[in-house]
Amino acid sequence: MTKQQPSNPLSSSVAYPPSSSVPSSSTAATTHKTTATIGGGGQVLVSVESPLPPLIQRSLGDRSYDKRKNAALEIEQLVKSLTDANNTPMISSIIAVLAKDFCTSMNANYRKGGLIGIAATAIGLMGNNTRSHLEGLLFPVLHCFDDPESRVRYYACESLYNIAKVARGNILRYFNQIFDGLTKLFADVDVDVKNGANLLDRLVKDIVTESETFHVEHFLPLLTTYIRRTNPYIRQLLVGWITVLDSVPDICMIDYLPNFLDGLFNMLSDSNREIRQAADSALSDFVKEVRNAVVIEFGPIVPILVNQSLSKDRLNRLTAITWIEEIVNHQYSGGDELLPHQSEILGAILYCISDSEEQICLVAERTNADLLLLVKTTEADFQLAPLLETLTDKITPKEDVPTTMACLRWINMLLEKRRKDMTEFVPMLLPVLLMALSDASDADAVVLFTLQVLARISLGDGGGPLIDDKQQSQYNFDEMQHDNNNNNNNKMHGGILRGQKDEKHFKLVINAILQLFASDRILLENRGSLVVRKLCVLLDAESVYMLMARVLSSSFELPGGITTNSVESKEKIAVSDKPSGVVEGDAETTTTTKFSIEFVSRMVQTLNLILLTANELHGLRVLLANAFDLNDDSMFDKPVDEYSGPMNIFESLFRCWCHSPVATFSLCLLARAYGVSFALVQKFSELEVTVGKSFTTMYLYVILLRIMRTDICYFCHDRISDAN
Repeated sequence: MTKQQPSNPLSSSVAYPPSSSVPSSSTAATTHKTTATIGGGGQVLVSVESPLPPLIQRSLGDRSYDKRKNAALEIEQLVKSLTDANNTPMISSIIAVLAKDFCTSMNANYRKGGLIGIAATAIGLMGNNTRSHLEGLLFPVLHCFDDPESRVRYYACESLYNIAKVARGNILRYFNQIFDGLTKLFADVDVDVKNGANLLDRLVKDIVTESETFHVEHFLPLLTTYIRRTNPYIRQLLVGWITVLDSVPDICMIDYLPNFLDGLFNMLSDSNREIRQAADSALSDFVKEVRNAVVIEFGPIVPILVNQSLSKDRLNRLTAITWIEEIVNHQYSGGDELLPHQSEILGAILYCISDSEEQICLVAERTNADLLLLVKTTEADFQLAPLLETLTDKITPKEDVPTTMACLRWINMLLEKRRKDMTEFVPMLLPVLLMALSDASDADAVVLFTLQVLARISLGDGGGPLIDDKQQSQYNFDEMQHDNNNNNNNKMHGGILRGQKDEKHFKLVINAILQLFASDRILLENRGSLVVRKLCVLLDAESVYMLMARVLSSSFELPGGITTNSVESKEKIAVSDKPSGVVEGDAETTTTTKFSIEFVSRMVQTLNLILLTANELHGLRVLLANAFDLNDDSMFDKPVDEYSGPMNIFESLFRCWCHSPVATFSLCLLARAYGVSFALVQKFSELEVTVGKSFTTMYLYVILLRIMRTDICYFCHDRISDAN
């Protein structure tokens, strides 16, 4: 009788230790018998109750490898004979005996024999004949993957290999169960088991790639479950399968990215270098496919990328921000399709833009510029609230300068694009902007850009684009030429932000800045001049100075509860006697905030110094210097309303400057009101400071106001009226 060895690619020889006992089925009564041909022509009587002859059963459970191998060959020949005879019930009985009496035996040798016997049965069935018996063949083998004996697990791996090699595509019905078993083998502690698992894995991959009936959607739930495992060997298995499935032409894995993308990113921080490289290679391939894909749904992917951009691992952050850059610039599914997710994407970008790694910062800056341009140029509607919430959250902590600057650019752009819609968010933005303004750790660039945002809030239409330095220089030169040619020194140049002021928000901003100075004297000392000068450049010096003067002059409080109104009531000058164009004060500028007299005096000194020395206020100095040029008779050729503007400016400043005698004196000199300057010096020389400081301050304020109204306003009014 010729014996043929079954195909066994895992090993050329397998040892089967002998067994001291035989399963109970081998000794069962054999009342009904049938014959089957084995090998070349011998016949063996087979019991219906026990389909395997007792000799084969004893050899199959023996400790000796050679006996187990010979028994397996006998089973293979027996199954072939039964297959030729189309005796399916007998084959099922053989499989049942091997599964029940051997694979579940308490004896390890019987389990080994049962596994090799099942493999021999599969080989004996050959081809499509295994289809009807596949469930009976597979599940006993898969059960042995959990066996405590490492050699039994190895034989189970070998047995499944032979079954898969024979059944080929038929095993795909049980692919999830097989893959679940593979994960156990890959995580095994025994080296031989792992090696056998690798061979089995390659075979199953070959079967899947050549099959046209594999359904990846059935596999995804299992993949999603195992992708969260941290075992390096299981991760290696998963990356390999994801890569293989992605290489199959009929399978589009990018459609299923949300199921495993997070797991691939987590592998980038694995301690095993090979796993990191494999995951990075897989992600690189996927991002190329995403770039070339026509339609892709980014909604489920965005939260994964945002979460990974916050990772502590450098490679995770770099890869995540690179993916975000790709989807922002995607030619088909990017653009307006990302508007519902822009706040989440922006949060990730702002986090990475101040990263310690230069490469991450560069990618984040490019992505931020692309997203900002996308939102700026889109005509689609989008929600402001999520965006502004993200921006204010990033400014509120003391973040690094790049993040703060990026947030300010976004707010500035939104104010320019949708000023009216931004109105309801101004109360939320203002405290955050003031905090950025007062943060001493920030660079001057943050302060300057914060002022630009505050200036846009002050404009009803948000203002247009900034005039650059070249345009501004040319604009100033043209204006100066026009003034010289027309002998007009009363024209006031506007700021570099063009737009109509929103009086309500303009006053709100100025009040907020003054309150900030009042509460933070260090800021006033260090950056007060910078803040005032920048506001004058962005808006215009005339408006800024007049409003600041009116707010300060109408909202200071002396010790003892004496307010501006009580001081003003001491003046008995009737309003009806005032000349046309001289305004007592705008009621709308009155604020409930009360500043101390000491702060008002300090603020006036600061404003006066800026007025006298800053280049940005040259136009205002020219205006004041010529406003009361009483020796120039050409000024009286103008109507009263045209000339009343400069007078109004001077009166507003004078009223506020009265809180500082020296500032008042310098203002009169600047306005070339030398007679008034002389009157001030005379009044100062007559004062005897013998009373309290509060009374002296109040008394000086009243005296200076009286001088202004009697010696300047009436005089100018009479001269202008006579000229007309």
